[in-house]
Amino acid sequence: MLRLIKKKKKIDLDALIADSVKGLQQVTEEHRTRWKLGQEKAWSVDEDRGIISFTFANSVVVCAPAQVIGTYHVSDKTFTWGWKHPNVLPNLQQHAHRVREFGVEYGSEELTTQQVPCTEKRAWEFTALAMLLAEASGAYCLQTAADTFVFLTFGEVSYKRAMRA
Repeated sequence: MLRLIKKKKKIDLDALIADSVKGLQQVTEEHRTRWKLGQEKAWSVDEDRGIISFTFANSVVVCAPAQVIGTYHVSDKTFTWGWKHPNVLPNLQQHAHRVREFGVEYGSEELTTQQVPCTEKRAWEFTALAMLLAEASGAYCLQTAADTFVFLTFGEVSYKRAMRA
């Protein structure tokens, strides 16, 4: 009896990640030019609605749908994927799940292991890959504690004026 063995597809993950990082750098520069990403005076995330908001000194607020890719812990140099993160709501895990599905399809242990040792640079690379796979508009990193960073992807941005108190 002939048995068919399903082989995992081959891909040059490092090359794909390098391309993803270039794409992230390009769109980040576009966001910096168009709406001054990185110059915001405050940010906030409405986890229930899945929206990130950036508030600027001129009272402009830029909002976009957001997804959590994972968290990076500086002290132990680990990245915890958002696809099954205990502190990430299910509605914010979709883009992280796309990376995991990709990792399963191509046999990548680092994309399918809940917590992986890595550098902050690698956390950005994971986020760039998520941006590519999910066709997101950009990525952002939030510092939520002294040694914890949350890596996000975001969708198309919209603009509004902040309400005056």
